[in-house]
Amino acid sequence: MAGQWVLAIDQGTTSSRAIVFDRAGRVVASAQEEHRQVMPRPGWVEHDPLEIWGNVREVAERALASAEASAVDGAEPEACPIAAVGVANQRETAVVWDKTTGRPVHNAIVWQDTRTLGIVTELAGGDLSAGGDRYRDRTGLPLSTYFAGPKVKWILDNVPGARADAEAGKLLFGTIDTWLIWNLTGGVDGGVHVTDVTNASRTLMMDLRALAWDDAIVADLGIPPSMLPAIASSSQVYGLTRVDGLPTGVPVAGDLGDQQAAAFGQAAFTPGAAKNTYGT
Repeated sequence: MAGQWVLAIDQGTTSSRAIVFDRAGRVVASAQEEHRQVMPRPGWVEHDPLEIWGNVREVAERALASAEASAVDGAEPEACPIAAVGVANQRETAVVWDKTTGRPVHNAIVWQDTRTLGIVTELAGGDLSAGGDRYRDRTGLPLSTYFAGPKVKWILDNVPGARADAEAGKLLFGTIDTWLIWNLTGGVDGGVHVTDVTNASRTLMMDLRALAWDDAIVADLGIPPSMLPAIASSSQVYGLTRVDGLPTGVPVAGDLGDQQAAAFGQAAFTPGAAKNTYGT
């Protein structure tokens, strides 16, 4: 049966997991690998994006190898048994990288990190309690260190040469889903630079009504628009896999922030439905 499996990549705060599902939604195989938590100062939390990408490749290869080894129908292995790849990810964590080399200009700044307090306080007019709702009507979010946009500004303001390279169109920004999909679809060789609405909504830069980047907020943060990924649906074909160690030409066709993915997986489809997730 062609395309009998779906490969799900769950890239979380402490580890990366790959799960192979069959057409009935049963788990066929899985693999998991933890990554380092880098804490250079109190309140600062970073991840190495290259370590995360390496771990994602490794767990995907291991899960697929395990699934193929456990096949019991006696049939010859398919040329490509995977119908599609989907990604769920830790959400507000921000990565900035050079699109010609594929190398990050700084470690990813993780959602828990609080180094952008000065930035968000300045955006609030010096008082978060009075000005913290400056963008809420457009983004649905208060000004907070939690979200990705101010993290990108911090990188551009503090990494030598980063702002000049960004303004020259050399740098890309993404949450972890964007970083993974770009690499899965070719990286420096034509990788697709995309995110979905659930992740874009956690950057503090997306207009909830238009489902598009808010130009005024992006300008307030001093982020060149050329850095921003295209915003797409959570379920569509973004591109095809082109990476060593994984089957080539498989549609990358799902992208959800982890909390939204959990709500969907737990069938919270109606207004007023709620769920609790206990993860990190």
